Amino acid sequence: MTTLAELTSEELFFGHAGCAGCGSVLAVRQALKVLGRNVIFVEPAGCVLGVTCFYPQVALRVPLLPTAFPATASTASGVSVALKAKGRHDVKVVAVAGDGGTADIGLQALSGAVERGDELIYICTDNEAYMNTGIQRSGLTPWGATTTTTPGGKLGHREDKSKKDMMAIVAAHGIPYAATASISHWNDFLQKVEKAYRVKGPSFLHVLAPCPPGWGFDTSQTVKFARLAVQTGIWPLYEIENGKYRITLKIRNFKPVREYVEGQGRFRGLSEAEVAHIESLRDQQWANINSIVEVTNK
Repeated sequence: MTTLAELTSEELFFGHAGCAGCGSVLAVRQALKVLGRNVIFVEPAGCVLGVTCFYPQVALRVPLLPTAFPATASTASGVSVALKAKGRHDVKVVAVAGDGGTADIGLQALSGAVERGDELIYICTDNEAYMNTGIQRSGLTPWGATTTTTPGGKLGHREDKSKKDMMAIVAAHGIPYAATASISHWNDFLQKVEKAYRVKGPSFLHVLAPCPPGWGFDTSQTVKFARLAVQTGIWPLYEIENGKYRITLKIRNFKPVREYVEGQGRFRGLSEAEVAHIESLRDQQWANINSIVEVTNK
């Protein structure tokens, strides 16, 4: 596995127009340290494409194919099949989309690509709302978070529930490899990128990518909140490999959830009861994961 000393000093993602402290930009830059040049990126009209591909330059130093919002995975599938037809097995297709483009608008295409077993890596840079178009709620917006379409964190018909479980969705398709990751835990993330690269067939990486303007914190605090999400248990780090679940970072004692929500404008004004509800959602998520780990590893 790649160590810090082994990482290339070559930068394949620079000159972008992303916000200072953008978690999605950090995720792409980290992934490219492992993926290298033999990749073709496919991106929809989300944050990453918006700050990457703007006339007259492209900030990526690898081939990039922009696509429509709902078509990320299907476009990546087409590129993958074309590479296979040309005998180019040395090139990997990497689809990068945000939470809205993955869990909502692009879910059907992702389902089809995984079900077909197409050769691609799909990276969801999850900043937990439609940040590129004005911070609207997505299917991966957490309970209690304020967005422009959910003032005060009220999520309407699912106001007592947690965010959509993308890992369970892709697992239900029999995906060879899927994993969660965080830009704060770079070694765990890069190891998972390496695994995804080696997989024959589709792989899925769900990466937490905090957004300073959307979450409401100072641009210097991106890694801090990404780390707190893991340390409080809000964002479990685990992987699914050929149907078997494995927790990649076990935490004996979670930090209080209050430490995570404090300092984020999107959670401003939460009561103690509401924070306790977020903790109960976290505990239920961990109970589900632990039970599946036990079953799939028998």
